[in-house]
Amino acid sequence: MADAKTGLVLGYDGVHPFSKVALKDRDSVQDLLRTLLDPLEPFFSPLKSRVRMPGATAVRFDQTASEVEGICRPLWGLACLLAGGGEYHGTQWWVDGIRAGTDPESPEFWGYPRDNDQRMVEMCPLGYALAVAPVIWGSLTERERGNVESWLGNSINEKNMPNTNWLWFRVFANLGLKKQGGKFSQERLDADIEHLNTFYRGDGWSNDGPEGIHQMDYYSSSFAIHFLQLLYAKLAGEDEPARAEEFKKRAQLAALDLVHYYDKEGRSIPFGRSVGYRFAMVSFWGALAYADIELPPPLTWGMVKGIVMRHLRWWQTQHNMWSSSGTLTIGYSYPNMYMAENYNSPGSPYWACLAFICLAVPADHPFWTSEEEDPWPVIPQVKALKQPGHIMSNLGGHCMLLSSGQACSYPMKGTHAKYGCFAYSSAYAYSVPPGLFTLEQYALASQLGLSDDGGEYWKTRRLSQSSLETRNNTPVLVSLWSPFPDVHIKTYLLPPTPAAPNWHLRVHHIAAAGREVMTADGAFAICNERTPDGRYLDLYDAAKGEGTQPRLIGNYDLSTPEAWAAGRDGAFAVSKGAVGIRALEGEAGGRTATLVNADPNSNLVESRTTIPTLQGRVGKGESVWYVSAIYAKPSGEGVERTSYLDGWERVPEIPGWLVEEMKGK
Repeated sequence: MADAKTGLVLGYDGVHPFSKVALKDRDSVQDLLRTLLDPLEPFFSPLKSRVRMPGATAVRFDQTASEVEGICRPLWGLACLLAGGGEYHGTQWWVDGIRAGTDPESPEFWGYPRDNDQRMVEMCPLGYALAVAPVIWGSLTERERGNVESWLGNSINEKNMPNTNWLWFRVFANLGLKKQGGKFSQERLDADIEHLNTFYRGDGWSNDGPEGIHQMDYYSSSFAIHFLQLLYAKLAGEDEPARAEEFKKRAQLAALDLVHYYDKEGRSIPFGRSVGYRFAMVSFWGALAYADIELPPPLTWGMVKGIVMRHLRWWQTQHNMWSSSGTLTIGYSYPNMYMAENYNSPGSPYWACLAFICLAVPADHPFWTSEEEDPWPVIPQVKALKQPGHIMSNLGGHCMLLSSGQACSYPMKGTHAKYGCFAYSSAYAYSVPPGLFTLEQYALASQLGLSDDGGEYWKTRRLSQSSLETRNNTPVLVSLWSPFPDVHIKTYLLPPTPAAPNWHLRVHHIAAAGREVMTADGAFAICNERTPDGRYLDLYDAAKGEGTQPRLIGNYDLSTPEAWAAGRDGAFAVSKGAVGIRALEGEAGGRTATLVNADPNSNLVESRTTIPTLQGRVGKGESVWYVSAIYAKPSGEGVERTSYLDGWERVPEIPGWLVEEMKGK
């Protein structure tokens, strides 16, 4: 590591200190956090109130707010460290920064928030830090405390906020002041919590918004709602036992669902927006321990600890997520602006520090004293989750969710990919479109696209009417959607079975009443790099256990015969495991199989990918059934390369009930 004036610089083949920490206990997780905080030092402003992260990208809010993110989001980690009795040599940077940032006479004043201001979000970690780290409030003079009260309490209590999880941020602004005896509004705090309770839908789940919105992603759990409910239960439980008990009860119910989102390798399932917050996906589990939750059977503290520790270790293997200065970048496994939201500033990724809530858990808690365990032997292999509208599976070497087709409340960039895909996998992340011209740019992984202009522009599922049903004791997701006003689709999603653990079924009935459409049904995206030299995959070679079938041809070359196969034969790609797709409707659908060479940087984890795809055409006035079988067998510990395609020839059967429904349509 370079000195403080130059910061941490990662050169050719450089490895971040984050990846060098041997994670085994509480002390090592403290060290892991310090490797995130240390590289920030050169980017503090002279009075320490702002952190200007590397990268000059703009967001929908002003530059000052972006730099307030830069100082406040890492405060999640520092506050958790201090709350658990840990130490950090740079703690005074944050104390000085809060002092200058809340002083209206300071040249580095943060500015009072306007309605719906990003500053309100950053008040949440500051409120929590005040509540659990007395060194901050104790270091301030009476005048400086008044400035904090004015900026943190009065200003936010007078402003409008989005009708979403944001309301929790105002709760914590008031709670932090309350815990230190500062001026706050109990009336506003109570009103916000009562309104947030209207988001509750049952079974432990809250929606990220009011009626009419179906959005239950990581904001409903680890990023905001459940996480903050648990922190509130811990901090306010003595004064409000009934409210705290309700939040704990919700967490117990949700835990039995959320455990299905994390696999044996430590990966979580990327789903929804803001996944650039990375290891914040696991913060719910540390918050369970922090709030002293009694775990619902069959979960144990060893299982909870295992989920957290394996998750952090997996992120330690993602060496490309850092800037050359050692700071987190916008992206997921590597820097990627295509998947970023319009609110992702260079400082935004440090919401990941929520994961370090486990450091606020005492060393003698069973979270820390238990041996790591794996939950998969004792929880269901397939489970339907009523509230989010998901069918979860841990068959076939990865965790996967089949999605009913949620939707963000506004049409954000790539929203159809973040919420509308049919399947999301812990092993094969979703892809976002880096452009809007041809299949290569749309990168339709786990999506059905339709084009009415010969293949230039494509439309996919974004809004749908969906239901979670049961057929022959098996959960099935059914959704109705219309990519065009006169093209109507009914989609069935069927999970893997023990007999065919690497397959799931995707069945579409397409009624193209008013126009002719081309169709493209994509499997998962997989790494498109061969092992010896990183060049694109060749034709499949069984001896090497790598390649594609049919042959992968360069972008936009659609006329080469060897790039196509019959739909029944399908298409597959083998690199880091294997993915593929086959048409089970036979020749009736008239589809053919090929490999789409997706544009680079479209996928969250792999920067170069290919997508096995079935393509077809539905004439104006026609009605057809498509039955797609999607194959996935990831690489992993103990999985031999020669076994990646072991299940490819064991194609699942179409269930009898579905055959009958297809006949009756």
